[in-house]
Amino acid sequence: MTRRPVLLGAVGLLVIAVTALLTFFLEDLPFFGGGTEHTAEFTEAAGLRVDDEVRVAGLKVGTVTDVGLREGKVLVTFRVGGVELGDRSRAEIRIKTLLGQKYLALDSEGRDPLTDTIPVERTTSPYDVIEAFSGLSTTVSEIDADQLAESFRVLSETFRDSPEHVKQALEGLSALSKTISSRDEQLASLIKGANQISGALAERNKDFAALITDGNLLLAEIGHRRDAISKLLDGTRALSRQLSGLVADNNEQLRPALEQLERVTDVLRNNQDALDRGLALAGPYYRVLNNSLGNGQWVDTYLCGLVVDPGARRDCPTGGR
Repeated sequence: MTRRPVLLGAVGLLVIAVTALLTFFLEDLPFFGGGTEHTAEFTEAAGLRVDDEVRVAGLKVGTVTDVGLREGKVLVTFRVGGVELGDRSRAEIRIKTLLGQKYLALDSEGRDPLTDTIPVERTTSPYDVIEAFSGLSTTVSEIDADQLAESFRVLSETFRDSPEHVKQALEGLSALSKTISSRDEQLASLIKGANQISGALAERNKDFAALITDGNLLLAEIGHRRDAISKLLDGTRALSRQLSGLVADNNEQLRPALEQLERVTDVLRNNQDALDRGLALAGPYYRVLNNSLGNGQWVDTYLCGLVVDPGARRDCPTGGR
């Protein structure tokens, strides 16, 4: 068979390229991606992040995969599994914890499957800055400037002859406002520090959740052991009563014994130096006695000098055999 190296090399490179593409884009395939990918438009991200939960009816069905901008709007990409969204579905960014963590809540509506991006008309953010400023501008534009000036004039005439304590209260409010305005930088620094603290707490949200979960487990175990703990406390209380009764019943016998023990302790404490010297002297004696009696049921010793030889040297060992 004729070999074609060029053709074999091209086929090998094609197989490698297809394998690499499948490796990088395997999650985007419908059967391997772990769910269906959808997008939704929002007026603002409101703190939503990648890997935040996606819930339907309070149950987690997926995660947020991307948060970006498109044509002045926030485009949130998310992947869901085990649920089919309708073509009239709604999306809302909700607050998950008091520390500021968010999640994406979906409300499936419509008969046909969802194939397009959920438009901004069917999405809601927890706080819409644009809508708030629009409402503020509308409210300010509706204020009657002449009527406002007349109101201030009437207010000034009303407080002209007011009592002294009212003037003092107004002066106090004015001084307070001046103090707050003069501490603007300090207040801004305080708010910045509070934001940093809240951010750190938000990053530790999982640790707090685990701590609360462990605390719940501990409380549940204590609840299960309630009867045993109650019996233990009852037994301890009964033992305390028995000991109290025992001491009360034997008070006359225990008191003289304790007094005698205290006197013996005082005697020993006063003669502690003599006891130390006695123990120091008794050590060598008991060591020699142990050497004599430690070889068996007899006394193994050596006596020297019982019979004196005038012509012999007196050279006796001090111990041993």
